[in-house]
Amino acid sequence: MRDPDVRSIVLSALLNEHSHDPTTRIVEEMGIWNGSARIDIAVINGEMHGFELKSERDTLSRLDGQAELYEQVFDRITLVAAEKHIHKAKPLISAFWGLTSVTVHHDGHLSLTEVRPAIENPYRDKKQIARLLWKSEQLLILEKIGIAKGMRSKSADFLQDALAQSLSERALSAHVREALKARQGWLGQSRGDQRQVPAGAD
Repeated sequence: MRDPDVRSIVLSALLNEHSHDPTTRIVEEMGIWNGSARIDIAVINGEMHGFELKSERDTLSRLDGQAELYEQVFDRITLVAAEKHIHKAKPLISAFWGLTSVTVHHDGHLSLTEVRPAIENPYRDKKQIARLLWKSEQLLILEKIGIAKGMRSKSADFLQDALAQSLSERALSAHVREALKARQGWLGQSRGDQRQVPAGAD
C-alpha cells in the first residue's frame, strides 16, 4: 500500500460523497500556519474537514505534532490510516478525531472502514483560522464588517489579529470558508496542483 493508493481511494470517496454539492471544494495539500504545515486533503463546504493520510509505508512519528496544528484550524479532522496504524494512532490524537482504516484485500484492492466518526473540534484558534487567508481576502472581510479604514498599509499579521478580535469564531469561520471556496488560483487549478499560499503573498 503506497501513499498515492490511499490518496486515490480517499479522494474518490470524497468526490462521490460531495458530488451533489457544487459549492464543496476539495483541496489537496492545503497549507496552514502560513503554509508551514500541510494537511493531505481538506473538504470545504459548511465546515472545514481535514483528512490526514497514513499508508503502510508511513510512520506515526510526526502525527502528534501535526495534530496540534490541525486542531487549531479544522472543524473536524479524520485520520485515514493503514490497519496496522489504527491502534497506535489513538493515543496520539484527540478523541474527537475521526478514524478510518484502510484495508488491503487479497486481490490488491483497497477499502475504507470507518472506525469512529469525526465530531466537532473544540480547540480551534481564531488567529490561525484567519491565517488561512491571503491579505487581499483579509482586507475584503474587514471591508464587509466596516473596519478596513487605515488597514491597507498594515501587515498580514496585524490584519489577522484584527479579524480575530472583531469576529466570533463562528462568524470568522464562515467568512474564511467563503473566501477559500471563492479563491482563484490554488482552488482553480487541477486537483494535484491545489496549494495554499501564505497570507501576505499578494
